Amino acid sequence: MKPSTNRMLNRIKCIYMFIRDNGIVTTQELVEEFGITPRTIQRDLNVLAYNDLVKSPSRGKWTTTQRKVKMSS
Repeated sequence: MKPSTNRMLNRIKCIYMFIRDNGIVTTQELVEEFGITPRTIQRDLNVLAYNDLVKSPSRGKWTTTQRKVKMSS
């Protein structure tokens, strides 16, 4: 796996865990927490949403779904 792909997957995993641990979070909170652009956060959230791991109960807010996830290191 390319280093850039591995970095992206690690970032997405961290974003998922942050949302899971904090309940409902805003896109802006994620931008501030991870220090990346809103566009990059949105792309990562789209990956998580496509895989039914997060959902947006209202515009700009995110929470995890009930889908079970097996975490690996």
